[in-house]
Amino acid sequence: MEAVRVPAAEITRLEACLGYHFTRADLLLRALTHRSAAHERNGGRRARQGVAKRGAGSNERLEFIGDRVLGLLMAEWLLERFPDEQEGALGPRHAHLVSRTVLAQVAHVMGLQSALDVAEHEARAGVRQMANVLADAVEAILGAMYLDGGLDPARAFVRRMWNESIVAQARPPKDPKTALQEWVLGRGLPLPQYRVVSADGPSHAPRFVIAVDAQGKTGQGIAGSKRAAESDAASDLLRQLGAGGQAATSTDRKGQGQ
Repeated sequence: MEAVRVPAAEITRLEACLGYHFTRADLLLRALTHRSAAHERNGGRRARQGVAKRGAGSNERLEFIGDRVLGLLMAEWLLERFPDEQEGALGPRHAHLVSRTVLAQVAHVMGLQSALDVAEHEARAGVRQMANVLADAVEAILGAMYLDGGLDPARAFVRRMWNESIVAQARPPKDPKTALQEWVLGRGLPLPQYRVVSADGPSHAPRFVIAVDAQGKTGQGIAGSKRAAESDAASDLLRQLGAGGQAATSTDRKGQGQ
């Protein structure tokens, strides 16, 4: 199999950013591997043999565990930081801090775009700049850190990279759909209507694209459930309307119910 195409200098730079040196370098390399690159290396050959598997060799399994690691570490941190708040206030805080938006911001601070291993045609299409791809890669890196060194290095990384975001939360953010509804009603506008732009992907990993309109602007969300995609669409529209600070963003791009 062809070697993962991530320069050694990028690995060194990323480990410095993470504040952690991997014992198993293959875990970090896997965390940086987009499914298009994995398929480009071995998917075509396996497909001809009739045994290709979606995501084989990519960062998707690490993303799966990293999502859970981040959720746990963030919940732990919020309980420490806000000891008197009830679940109803902690939930929106948590949702925002583990959202695609914040994860993508962390990825940009890390300079993760230049380290991602993606197929050539996907690179030309700008996949390295896509928020969901960057967010997934951050989760995959957290999963890799956990498998390599346990919760402690992952916790240290999260508390350093998310510190600014958590400090900025003076008050719990609102659910994006609620915030958008309040915004339009406060201006005498009709209730926002959400529409499915597309729904594709396999049954175990669906992909919904949802749009919502207000004031001549359109927000769009992409997620693994209709509910999460609607939440992301509302967040996107609120940002365009200049009201983005009112709301949290969707917490789970894959697993929430429809």
